[in-house]
Amino acid sequence: MTAAARWLLTAFVLIGLVASAASTYVHVQLLGDPTYVTFCDVNDILSCTRVYLSQYGSLSGVPVAYLGFVWFAFVGALLLAARLGTAQLQEHLPTYLFVLSTLALAFVIYLGYASFVVLGVLCMLCVTVYAAVAGLFVVSGASSSISMLQMLKLAPTDIRALAGSPIRLGVVAMFVVGSGLGATWFASSTDHGAVVLTPTTLSGAEREEFLRWWSAQPRVELPIADDVVKVLVVKFNDYMCPPCRQTYVNYQSVFAKYQDASPLAVRLVTKHYPLDPNCNEATPNGVHYGSCEAAAAVLLAGRGGESKVKALEDWLFEHQATLTPTSIKVAARDVGGVNDFEAEYLAILGQVREDVALGVSLGVEATPTFVINGVRVTGGLTVPYFDAAIAYELEQADASR
Repeated sequence: MTAAARWLLTAFVLIGLVASAASTYVHVQLLGDPTYVTFCDVNDILSCTRVYLSQYGSLSGVPVAYLGFVWFAFVGALLLAARLGTAQLQEHLPTYLFVLSTLALAFVIYLGYASFVVLGVLCMLCVTVYAAVAGLFVVSGASSSISMLQMLKLAPTDIRALAGSPIRLGVVAMFVVGSGLGATWFASSTDHGAVVLTPTTLSGAEREEFLRWWSAQPRVELPIADDVVKVLVVKFNDYMCPPCRQTYVNYQSVFAKYQDASPLAVRLVTKHYPLDPNCNEATPNGVHYGSCEAAAAVLLAGRGGESKVKALEDWLFEHQATLTPTSIKVAARDVGGVNDFEAEYLAILGQVREDVALGVSLGVEATPTFVINGVRVTGGLTVPYFDAAIAYELEQADASR
Protein backbone atom coordinates (compact mmCIF):
# COMPACT_ATOMS: atom_id res chain seq x y z
CA MET A 1 0.00 0.00 0.00
CA THR A 2 1.41 3.36 -1.00
CA ALA A 3 1.93 6.20 1.44
CA ALA A 4 -0.73 8.23 -0.39
CA ALA A 5 -3.28 5.44 -0.01
CA ARG A 6 -2.45 5.12 3.70
CA TRP A 7 -2.96 8.84 4.25
CA LEU A 8 -6.24 8.79 2.31
CA LEU A 9 -7.53 5.86 4.37
CA THR A 10 -6.54 7.62 7.57
CA ALA A 11 -8.27 10.83 6.43
CA PHE A 12 -11.50 9.01 5.58
CA VAL A 13 -11.46 7.22 8.95
CA LEU A 14 -11.00 10.51 10.82
CA ILE A 15 -13.79 12.18 8.81
CA GLY A 16 -16.09 9.25 9.54
CA LEU A 17 -15.18 9.24 13.23
CA VAL A 18 -15.89 12.96 13.65
CA ALA A 19 -19.15 12.84 11.66
CA SER A 20 -20.47 9.73 13.42
CA ALA A 21 -19.46 11.10 16.85
CA ALA A 22 -21.30 14.35 16.07
CA SER A 23 -24.32 12.35 14.88
CA THR A 24 -24.32 10.29 18.07
CA TYR A 25 -24.11 13.44 20.21
CA VAL A 26 -27.01 15.06 18.35
CA HIS A 27 -29.10 11.90 18.62
CA VAL A 28 -28.52 11.69 22.38
CA GLN A 29 -29.42 15.36 22.81
CA LEU A 30 -32.65 14.87 20.86
CA LEU A 31 -33.64 11.92 23.04
CA GLY A 32 -32.98 13.89 26.20
CA ASP A 33 -34.32 17.32 25.23
CA PRO A 34 -37.28 17.61 22.83
CA THR A 35 -36.55 21.31 22.34
CA TYR A 36 -32.94 20.74 21.24
CA VAL A 37 -32.18 22.35 17.89
CA THR A 38 -29.23 21.00 15.92
CA PHE A 39 -27.12 22.98 13.47
CA CYS A 40 -28.00 20.57 10.66
CA ASP A 41 -31.75 21.22 10.84
CA VAL A 42 -32.12 23.81 8.09
CA ASN A 43 -35.62 23.08 6.81
CA ASP A 44 -37.98 20.15 6.17
CA ILE A 45 -35.64 18.74 3.51
CA LEU A 46 -32.27 19.35 5.20
CA SER A 47 -32.88 17.82 8.62
CA CYS A 48 -30.87 15.49 10.83
CA THR A 49 -33.62 15.31 13.45
CA ARG A 50 -36.16 13.72 11.13
CA VAL A 51 -33.67 11.00 10.21
CA TYR A 52 -32.38 10.27 13.72
CA LEU A 53 -35.85 10.07 15.26
CA SER A 54 -37.28 7.93 12.48
CA GLN A 55 -37.43 4.13 12.59
CA TYR A 56 -34.21 4.10 10.53
CA GLY A 57 -32.26 6.11 13.10
CA SER A 58 -31.87 3.27 15.61
CA LEU A 59 -31.31 -0.46 15.58
CA SER A 60 -32.82 -2.29 18.57
CA GLY A 61 -32.69 0.96 20.50
CA VAL A 62 -29.04 1.72 19.60
CA PRO A 63 -28.47 4.83 17.44
CA VAL A 64 -27.14 3.86 14.03
CA ALA A 65 -24.71 6.78 14.39
CA TYR A 66 -23.10 5.07 17.40
CA LEU A 67 -22.71 1.84 15.43
CA GLY A 68 -20.97 3.89 12.74
CA PHE A 69 -18.65 5.41 15.33
CA VAL A 70 -17.70 1.93 16.57
CA TRP A 71 -17.10 0.76 12.99
CA PHE A 72 -14.80 3.68 12.16
CA ALA A 73 -12.96 3.21 15.45
CA PHE A 74 -12.40 -0.44 14.60
CA VAL A 75 -11.10 0.42 11.12
CA GLY A 76 -8.81 3.02 12.67
CA ALA A 77 -7.52 0.42 15.11
CA LEU A 78 -6.76 -1.92 12.20
CA LEU A 79 -4.82 0.83 10.46
CA LEU A 80 -2.79 1.46 13.60
CA ALA A 81 -2.22 -2.27 14.24
CA ALA A 82 -0.95 -2.75 10.68
CA ARG A 83 1.31 0.26 11.00
CA LEU A 84 2.92 -1.26 14.11
CA GLY A 85 2.66 -4.87 12.98
CA THR A 86 4.38 -7.16 10.52
CA ALA A 87 4.98 -6.46 6.84
CA GLN A 88 2.60 -9.31 6.02
CA LEU A 89 -0.22 -7.66 7.96
CA GLN A 90 0.46 -4.37 6.19
CA GLU A 91 0.21 -6.15 2.86
CA HIS A 92 -3.10 -7.82 3.79
CA LEU A 93 -4.66 -4.72 5.38
CA PRO A 94 -6.22 -3.21 2.19
CA THR A 95 -8.13 -6.43 1.55
CA TYR A 96 -9.46 -6.54 5.11
CA LEU A 97 -10.55 -2.93 4.78
CA PHE A 98 -12.11 -3.63 1.40
CA VAL A 99 -14.25 -6.41 2.89
CA LEU A 100 -15.30 -4.25 5.84
CA SER A 101 -16.07 -1.23 3.66
CA THR A 102 -18.04 -3.39 1.19
CA LEU A 103 -20.34 -4.54 4.01
CA ALA A 104 -20.58 -1.00 5.37
CA LEU A 105 -21.29 0.42 1.91
CA ALA A 106 -24.22 -1.96 1.47
CA PHE A 107 -25.62 -0.75 4.79
CA VAL A 108 -25.21 2.96 4.01
CA ILE A 109 -26.83 2.46 0.58
CA TYR A 110 -29.85 1.09 2.44
CA LEU A 111 -29.78 4.03 4.88
CA GLY A 112 -29.36 6.49 2.02
CA TYR A 113 -32.38 5.01 0.25
CA ALA A 114 -34.42 5.23 3.45
CA SER A 115 -33.39 8.86 3.96
CA PHE A 116 -33.59 10.22 0.42
CA VAL A 117 -36.44 8.15 -1.02
CA VAL A 118 -38.62 7.00 1.88
CA LEU A 119 -38.26 10.00 4.21
CA GLY A 120 -37.48 12.58 1.54
CA VAL A 121 -34.87 14.13 3.86
CA LEU A 122 -31.19 14.97 3.52
CA CYS A 123 -29.05 14.65 6.66
CA MET A 124 -25.72 16.42 6.18
CA LEU A 125 -23.90 14.50 8.91
CA CYS A 126 -25.22 11.24 7.49
CA VAL A 127 -24.04 12.14 3.99
CA THR A 128 -20.57 12.87 5.39
CA VAL A 129 -20.48 9.39 6.91
CA TYR A 130 -21.66 7.85 3.64
CA ALA A 131 -18.90 9.66 1.75
CA ALA A 132 -16.25 8.46 4.21
CA VAL A 133 -17.39 4.84 3.80
CA ALA A 134 -17.41 5.20 0.01
CA GLY A 135 -13.90 6.69 0.12
CA LEU A 136 -12.60 3.78 2.18
CA PHE A 137 -14.22 1.35 -0.25
CA VAL A 138 -12.61 2.92 -3.30
CA VAL A 139 -9.11 3.38 -1.85
CA SER A 140 -8.92 -0.03 -0.17
CA GLY A 141 -10.24 -1.75 -3.30
CA ALA A 142 -7.64 -0.04 -5.46
CA SER A 143 -4.85 -0.93 -3.00
CA SER A 144 -5.81 -4.58 -2.44
CA SER A 145 -3.33 -7.08 -3.84
CA ILE A 146 -4.77 -10.40 -2.70
CA SER A 147 -8.07 -12.11 -3.42
CA MET A 148 -10.88 -12.70 -0.94
CA LEU A 149 -10.16 -16.44 -0.97
CA GLN A 150 -6.50 -15.87 -0.15
CA MET A 151 -7.51 -13.51 2.63
CA LEU A 152 -9.66 -16.19 4.27
CA LYS A 153 -6.68 -18.54 4.31
CA LEU A 154 -4.25 -15.94 5.63
CA ALA A 155 -6.52 -14.34 8.24
CA PRO A 156 -5.86 -16.94 11.01
CA THR A 157 -2.13 -16.27 10.76
CA ASP A 158 -2.63 -12.51 11.06
CA ILE A 159 -4.97 -12.98 14.02
CA ARG A 160 -2.42 -15.15 15.82
CA ALA A 161 0.24 -12.52 15.19
CA LEU A 162 -1.95 -9.83 16.72
CA ALA A 163 -2.93 -12.06 19.63
CA GLY A 164 0.72 -12.73 20.43
CA SER A 165 1.05 -9.33 22.08
CA PRO A 166 -0.55 -8.86 25.55
CA ILE A 167 -0.85 -5.13 24.91
CA ARG A 168 -2.76 -5.68 21.66
CA LEU A 169 -5.02 -8.23 23.37
CA GLY A 170 -5.76 -5.77 26.15
CA VAL A 171 -6.60 -3.02 23.68
CA VAL A 172 -8.90 -5.36 21.73
CA ALA A 173 -10.64 -6.46 24.93
CA MET A 174 -11.15 -2.85 26.04
CA PHE A 175 -12.54 -1.95 22.61
CA VAL A 176 -15.00 -4.86 22.58
CA VAL A 177 -16.15 -4.32 26.17
CA GLY A 178 -16.43 -0.54 25.75
CA SER A 179 -18.42 -0.86 22.53
CA GLY A 180 -20.72 -3.45 24.08
CA LEU A 181 -21.34 -1.35 27.20
CA GLY A 182 -22.10 1.70 25.06
CA ALA A 183 -24.60 -0.22 22.93
CA THR A 184 -26.20 -1.72 26.05
CA TRP A 185 -26.56 1.73 27.63
CA PHE A 186 -28.23 3.13 24.53
CA ALA A 187 -30.59 0.18 24.23
CA SER A 188 -31.59 0.27 27.90
CA SER A 189 -32.03 4.06 27.87
CA THR A 190 -34.30 3.85 24.84
CA ASP A 191 -36.28 0.80 25.81
CA HIS A 192 -36.96 1.48 29.47
CA GLY A 193 -38.12 5.05 29.50
CA ALA A 194 -36.86 8.54 29.19
CA VAL A 195 -34.81 10.45 31.71
CA VAL A 196 -37.03 12.30 34.15
CA LEU A 197 -36.21 15.97 34.42
CA THR A 198 -37.52 17.42 37.66
CA PRO A 199 -38.75 21.01 37.75
CA THR A 200 -36.23 23.66 38.71
CA THR A 201 -36.77 27.26 39.66
CA LEU A 202 -36.00 29.96 37.11
CA SER A 203 -34.16 33.05 38.21
CA GLY A 204 -36.13 36.27 38.28
CA ALA A 205 -34.42 37.54 35.15
CA GLU A 206 -34.99 34.28 33.28
CA ARG A 207 -38.66 34.23 34.19
CA GLU A 208 -39.15 37.87 33.27
CA GLU A 209 -37.50 37.42 29.88
CA PHE A 210 -39.50 34.27 29.16
CA LEU A 211 -42.81 35.87 30.12
CA ARG A 212 -42.09 38.83 27.86
CA TRP A 213 -41.65 36.39 25.00
CA TRP A 214 -44.65 34.29 26.05
CA SER A 215 -47.07 37.20 26.37
CA ALA A 216 -46.12 38.39 22.88
CA GLN A 217 -47.00 35.07 21.21
CA PRO A 218 -50.08 34.87 18.96
CA ARG A 219 -52.96 32.74 20.20
CA VAL A 220 -55.13 30.36 18.24
CA GLU A 221 -58.78 29.63 18.93
CA LEU A 222 -59.35 26.19 20.41
CA PRO A 223 -62.73 24.54 19.74
CA ILE A 224 -62.58 22.80 23.12
CA ALA A 225 -64.89 24.33 25.69
CA ASP A 226 -64.27 24.03 29.44
CA ASP A 227 -65.68 26.76 31.65
CA VAL A 228 -64.10 25.37 34.84
CA VAL A 229 -60.51 24.91 33.72
CA LYS A 230 -58.22 27.93 33.91
CA VAL A 231 -55.36 26.48 31.84
CA LEU A 232 -56.11 24.11 28.99
CA VAL A 233 -53.07 22.23 27.62
CA VAL A 234 -53.67 20.38 24.36
CA LYS A 235 -50.95 17.98 23.22
CA PHE A 236 -50.80 16.66 19.65
CA ASN A 237 -49.13 13.33 20.16
CA ASP A 238 -47.58 10.35 18.37
CA TYR A 239 -46.74 7.32 20.51
CA MET A 240 -43.75 6.46 18.29
CA CYS A 241 -42.24 9.95 18.59
CA PRO A 242 -39.29 10.07 21.09
CA PRO A 243 -39.85 13.74 22.10
CA CYS A 244 -43.51 12.88 22.76
CA ARG A 245 -42.35 10.24 25.21
CA GLN A 246 -39.84 12.59 26.79
CA THR A 247 -42.43 15.31 27.42
CA TYR A 248 -44.91 12.68 28.64
CA VAL A 249 -42.44 11.63 31.33
CA ASN A 250 -41.01 15.05 32.17
CA TYR A 251 -44.30 16.92 32.49
CA GLN A 252 -45.97 14.44 34.83
CA SER A 253 -44.47 16.13 37.89
CA VAL A 254 -45.67 19.54 36.66
CA PHE A 255 -49.25 18.39 36.16
CA ALA A 256 -49.17 16.55 39.51
CA LYS A 257 -48.12 19.75 41.27
CA TYR A 258 -51.06 21.74 39.93
CA GLN A 259 -53.43 18.84 40.45
CA ASP A 260 -52.53 18.81 44.15
CA ALA A 261 -52.84 22.59 44.48
CA SER A 262 -56.10 22.99 42.55
CA PRO A 263 -57.56 19.84 40.98
CA LEU A 264 -59.66 21.60 38.33
CA ALA A 265 -57.34 24.46 37.43
CA VAL A 266 -55.16 22.75 34.80
CA ARG A 267 -56.34 20.18 32.29
CA LEU A 268 -54.34 18.16 29.76
CA VAL A 269 -56.11 16.98 26.61
CA THR A 270 -54.26 14.58 24.32
CA LYS A 271 -55.06 14.75 20.62
CA HIS A 272 -53.67 12.21 18.19
CA TYR A 273 -51.43 13.23 15.30
CA PRO A 274 -49.78 10.00 14.07
CA LEU A 275 -46.88 10.55 11.70
CA ASP A 276 -48.22 7.78 9.55
CA PRO A 277 -49.78 8.42 6.12
CA ASN A 278 -52.16 5.49 6.68
CA CYS A 279 -54.34 7.74 8.83
CA ASN A 280 -52.72 11.18 8.48
CA GLU A 281 -52.65 12.52 4.93
CA ALA A 282 -50.84 15.64 6.18
CA THR A 283 -47.68 13.54 6.69
CA PRO A 284 -47.12 11.73 3.37
CA ASN A 285 -43.48 11.08 4.31
CA GLY A 286 -44.28 9.88 7.82
CA VAL A 287 -42.50 6.69 8.83
CA HIS A 288 -44.08 5.83 12.21
CA TYR A 289 -45.90 2.82 10.81
CA GLY A 290 -47.89 1.57 13.77
CA SER A 291 -48.72 4.97 15.27
CA CYS A 292 -52.22 4.83 13.78
CA GLU A 293 -52.79 1.54 15.60
CA ALA A 294 -51.34 3.03 18.80
CA ALA A 295 -53.69 6.03 18.70
CA ALA A 296 -56.67 3.77 17.98
CA ALA A 297 -55.68 1.42 20.83
CA VAL A 298 -55.58 4.28 23.35
CA LEU A 299 -58.94 5.62 22.21
CA LEU A 300 -60.50 2.17 22.50
CA ALA A 301 -58.90 1.66 25.91
CA GLY A 302 -60.62 4.87 27.01
CA ARG A 303 -63.87 2.95 27.21
CA GLY A 304 -62.44 1.28 30.31
CA GLY A 305 -61.60 4.54 32.06
CA GLU A 306 -58.56 6.72 32.64
CA SER A 307 -56.65 3.95 34.43
CA LYS A 308 -56.68 1.80 31.29
CA VAL A 309 -55.56 4.74 29.16
CA LYS A 310 -52.71 5.57 31.53
CA ALA A 311 -51.56 1.94 31.70
CA LEU A 312 -51.56 1.58 27.92
CA GLU A 313 -49.81 4.92 27.35
CA ASP A 314 -47.12 3.95 29.84
CA TRP A 315 -46.62 0.65 28.01
CA LEU A 316 -46.51 2.22 24.55
CA PHE A 317 -43.92 4.81 25.53
CA GLU A 318 -41.84 2.29 27.48
CA HIS A 319 -41.67 -0.05 24.47
CA GLN A 320 -41.55 2.72 21.89
CA ALA A 321 -38.35 1.55 20.19
CA THR A 322 -39.81 -1.87 19.33
CA LEU A 323 -43.45 -1.04 18.58
CA THR A 324 -45.11 -2.81 15.68
CA PRO A 325 -48.79 -3.00 14.69
CA THR A 326 -48.86 -6.57 16.00
CA SER A 327 -47.29 -5.75 19.39
CA ILE A 328 -49.66 -2.79 19.77
CA LYS A 329 -52.71 -4.97 19.19
CA VAL A 330 -51.47 -7.48 21.78
CA ALA A 331 -50.86 -4.67 24.30
CA ALA A 332 -54.28 -3.17 23.57
CA ARG A 333 -55.79 -6.48 24.66
CA ASP A 334 -53.51 -7.37 27.55
CA VAL A 335 -52.87 -3.88 28.98
CA GLY A 336 -55.77 -1.76 27.75
CA GLY A 337 -58.51 -4.38 28.01
CA VAL A 338 -59.46 -3.98 24.33
CA ASN A 339 -60.88 -7.26 23.04
CA ASP A 340 -62.43 -5.98 19.82
CA PHE A 341 -59.55 -4.04 18.25
CA GLU A 342 -59.92 -5.47 14.75
CA ALA A 343 -63.68 -5.00 14.70
CA GLU A 344 -63.55 -1.38 15.90
CA TYR A 345 -60.32 -0.23 14.26
CA LEU A 346 -61.70 1.37 11.10
CA ALA A 347 -64.49 3.11 13.00
CA ILE A 348 -62.18 4.56 15.66
CA LEU A 349 -59.79 5.83 12.96
CA GLY A 350 -62.48 8.38 12.18
CA GLN A 351 -61.85 9.95 15.59
CA VAL A 352 -58.08 9.90 14.97
CA ARG A 353 -58.62 11.72 11.67
CA GLU A 354 -60.75 14.33 13.47
CA ASP A 355 -57.80 15.00 15.78
CA VAL A 356 -55.51 15.26 12.76
CA ALA A 357 -57.91 17.71 11.07
CA LEU A 358 -57.94 19.85 14.22
CA GLY A 359 -54.14 19.82 14.29
CA VAL A 360 -53.93 20.86 10.65
CA SER A 361 -56.36 23.73 11.27
CA LEU A 362 -54.14 24.93 14.13
CA GLY A 363 -50.95 24.74 12.08
CA VAL A 364 -49.54 21.59 13.65
CA GLU A 365 -46.70 20.20 11.53
CA ALA A 366 -44.70 18.08 14.00
CA THR A 367 -45.05 16.16 17.23
CA PRO A 368 -45.26 16.95 19.98
CA THR A 369 -47.04 20.26 19.53
CA PHE A 370 -48.61 21.84 22.60
CA VAL A 371 -51.30 24.50 22.63
CA ILE A 372 -51.39 26.15 26.06
CA ASN A 373 -54.37 28.45 26.38
CA GLY A 374 -54.05 29.12 22.68
CA VAL A 375 -50.25 29.55 22.53
CA ARG A 376 -48.79 26.99 20.14
CA VAL A 377 -45.42 25.45 21.07
CA THR A 378 -43.76 22.98 18.73
CA GLY A 379 -41.57 20.40 20.46
CA GLY A 380 -42.52 21.51 23.95
CA LEU A 381 -40.56 23.49 26.53
CA THR A 382 -37.98 22.43 29.06
CA VAL A 383 -39.59 21.62 32.40
CA PRO A 384 -38.94 24.92 34.22
CA TYR A 385 -40.26 27.00 31.31
CA PHE A 386 -43.29 24.74 30.86
CA ASP A 387 -43.99 25.17 34.56
CA ALA A 388 -43.55 28.95 34.26
CA ALA A 389 -45.97 29.11 31.31
CA ILE A 390 -48.70 27.32 33.25
CA ALA A 391 -48.10 29.46 36.36
CA TYR A 392 -48.37 32.62 34.27
CA GLU A 393 -51.61 31.49 32.63
CA LEU A 394 -53.05 30.71 36.05
CA GLU A 395 -52.11 34.17 37.29
CA GLN A 396 -53.73 35.78 34.25
CA ALA A 397 -56.88 33.70 34.69
CA ASP A 398 -57.17 34.64 38.38
CA ALA A 399 -56.55 38.31 37.62
CA SER A 400 -59.34 38.40 35.03
CA ARG A 401 -61.97 36.97 37.42
